[in-house]
Amino acid sequence: MRAIRRFTVRPVLPEALSALGDLAGNLRWSWHPETQDVFEAVDPDLWESTGRDPVKLLGAVGRARLDELAADATFLEMLRVARADLEAYLTGDRWFQRKEAGSGPRAIGYFSPEFGITAVLPQYSGGLGILAGDHLKAASDLGVPIVGVGLLYRHGYFKQALSREGWQQETYPVLDPDGLPISLLREENGDRALITIALPGGPDLLARIFVANVGRVPLLLLDTDVEGNPDHYRDVTDRLYGGNSEHRLRQEMLLGIGGVRALRAYSRITGHPAPEVFHTNEGHAGFLGLERIRELTVAETGPRLDFDTALEVSRASTVFTTHTPVPAGIDRFPKTLVEQYFSDAGPLPGVPIERILTLGTEDYEGGDAAVFNMAVMGFRLAQRANGVSQLHGHVSRGMFNGLWPAFDEAEVPISSITNGVHAPTWVAREMFDLAAAEGADRDSDDADAFWAAADKVSGAAIWSTKRELRQRLVVDARKRLAKSWEKRGAARAELGWIDTALDPGVLTIGFARRAASYKRLTLMMRDPARLKRLLLHPDRPVQLVIAGKAHPADDGGKKLIQDIVRLSDDPEIRHRIVFLPNYDIAMAQPLYPGCDVWLNNPLRPYEACGTSGMKAALNGGLNLSVLDGWWDEWYDGSNGWAIPTADGVDDIDHRDDLEATALYDLIEHEVAPRFYDLDADGVPTRWVEMLRHTLKSLGPKVLATRMVRDYVRQLYSPAAGNARLLNSDYAGAAELAAWKKRVRAGWPAVRVEHVESSGVTDAPEVGDVLSARAFIGLGDLSPADVDVQLVHGVINSEDDLVDTRIETLAVAESYEGGRHRFDGSVVLDHSGAFGYTVRVVPHNDLLTSSAELGIVALP
Repeated sequence: MRAIRRFTVRPVLPEALSALGDLAGNLRWSWHPETQDVFEAVDPDLWESTGRDPVKLLGAVGRARLDELAADATFLEMLRVARADLEAYLTGDRWFQRKEAGSGPRAIGYFSPEFGITAVLPQYSGGLGILAGDHLKAASDLGVPIVGVGLLYRHGYFKQALSREGWQQETYPVLDPDGLPISLLREENGDRALITIALPGGPDLLARIFVANVGRVPLLLLDTDVEGNPDHYRDVTDRLYGGNSEHRLRQEMLLGIGGVRALRAYSRITGHPAPEVFHTNEGHAGFLGLERIRELTVAETGPRLDFDTALEVSRASTVFTTHTPVPAGIDRFPKTLVEQYFSDAGPLPGVPIERILTLGTEDYEGGDAAVFNMAVMGFRLAQRANGVSQLHGHVSRGMFNGLWPAFDEAEVPISSITNGVHAPTWVAREMFDLAAAEGADRDSDDADAFWAAADKVSGAAIWSTKRELRQRLVVDARKRLAKSWEKRGAARAELGWIDTALDPGVLTIGFARRAASYKRLTLMMRDPARLKRLLLHPDRPVQLVIAGKAHPADDGGKKLIQDIVRLSDDPEIRHRIVFLPNYDIAMAQPLYPGCDVWLNNPLRPYEACGTSGMKAALNGGLNLSVLDGWWDEWYDGSNGWAIPTADGVDDIDHRDDLEATALYDLIEHEVAPRFYDLDADGVPTRWVEMLRHTLKSLGPKVLATRMVRDYVRQLYSPAAGNARLLNSDYAGAAELAAWKKRVRAGWPAVRVEHVESSGVTDAPEVGDVLSARAFIGLGDLSPADVDVQLVHGVINSEDDLVDTRIETLAVAESYEGGRHRFDGSVVLDHSGAFGYTVRVVPHNDLLTSSAELGIVALP
């Protein structure tokens, strides 16, 4: 019989153990080993069988055991220390309070469609969610006042299993919010807090708000599975990245528009400061900018602003991060669908539909005028934008150059902040213990000092620890492998071979990521015979641990997984290569520390960042990777290996053959020989030295705390500063909006009429001074409205300027008819081909880039 209703009964703890509820209610336990020790002490077997989930543990432990713990002085002291430590963590001043509180924002709203905090809150699918989770955790550790905003998916992402034939199968278990480490936001009178969104042709969409405490950071999760919603509204938050275009549009409206309304409700109820800065993690939450414009144009208190002024207020305090290096990864909706949902009866009264459509239109060369592009809207609604690695920033500037067609790629206003990972979540406790034994403090703000401890630890201690971590991975992998085979229909009697699958003494290579085609899950299989020789080498064997999910609608990705599974089913090599289904945080935490090498072989340059290799590096793993994403930036020749790429080869199959051969060569001739080159004590000295260098060279760079500091200093604090200038009485925003309107209207009259130069002979030499005079027509604009620039640099064979520098020319004389002369000079400081030109760009102190308006005048 099926139940007609389900709910979770929460335990009542003895008063002496009430702190257990406090510890379980804050997700800091997920990255704090000492708190995990408390829960393990409650019941070690139950802790493991509940998947290390404190909420499930406390719901499953018997009353007799609770009474026993309430009388156990040793346990009560352990509990007291952990609760006091959490209180100190939540209330003490941290980096932001000490360094940035004066100039930084009072609060930041951080929006993402997914958050990977812990396996017990499965609201993530892959890298974007894991990055968002690490962002919140690092912000908490640093004291940065972020509030996360996302959706609570009733089924989360899918659970992955395999059929007998190795085909991916998906299941969507129902998640009961009462069984998750979250709480319902309630009004002062105890009623649930609700937000509403008007949808066309039906009742308002209702959503309740759950709060997850991520250390010091609240995470708001909106849920439409609410009484009062019709079934198709309840299903808006059914699953992550599911449904058709209309379903996705509803989810993104809820995330952006509903998310802002949830933030307002949270601030009103709790007194938490309202965000000064809004950060949208990918374009999924882009509608938040439209909701903020609506708030200002139909304000119930304070002045009502016109659309253009409200746009400037919103833009100044919005940060947009793009994560995709491929156009196919961007959400695009039919314009007709957007028009249907944002008509006069839609959720944004006072925001004209024609202005909304213009913000998302691909009105540039090569664009599709029939679609509404969420990333395009994201860029237009945010004054500050960034990619997630240096290479990805370059790729993004090329992808979106059409929004700023008058400027070279290097000047497109998309900066870069390279992703990082949250070390306390991903680094094995044993690695921290090695450093702590040498006096390193893992909680110190001085990351360089912590990783410098790598030089002090003996090679034997490092190697012994890595073997211990490899052994743990082997044990975990065997359990998962046995469970997978049983689900595939195998009898236990035929699974004896799993007891010897993998070997803690063998070079272990890990590969785990989404099964998207560009990530090339099967590149290692291009030459199966050679791969077998590597796996079965008599003196230097290799073993592979592989994991990853394909999107449920991606049959091509599923076929890649099936190919890997069929290879790993081969009795000759199945003890050396395993595919572990249902890749998630719980699997990843023993996987990264247990691997010696982390493999990444995407089709360059389609990896935006690729943080899994960072996690491996922090655990003493060496990267074997294509120079893409973060590895392109921080590979130094000694902290791993770079797989050579055949970038100029157009034939994809031939390119894959070439790069697979290069991969095999590296493993056979460099990686494996170094791993097995042991000294008299059984330690591979050269390998350990590479490992030390990796920890020192990459450790401080790949941390999420470094990443969040970069966001604060480069984006959040400047955005807050601009917002304060514009928002104090909105006069600044109104002036900026009027200035932009005036400059755009007057720009057709701006022209570079004539340029003269002097000071150089027919044979110029280094040290000569080039003087320039530019006669500029500005029409009705004034010299204060523009920046006249002498752009100079090296020229290539086609007379294009490269490696340019810019000198601003000063107004020297003005004439009738809006004509002006601008003068300046530049020292010729290098030999070789030299070229220059003069251009005019808009200038206003409130612009973040001379390219912001996308207009320029050239000779």
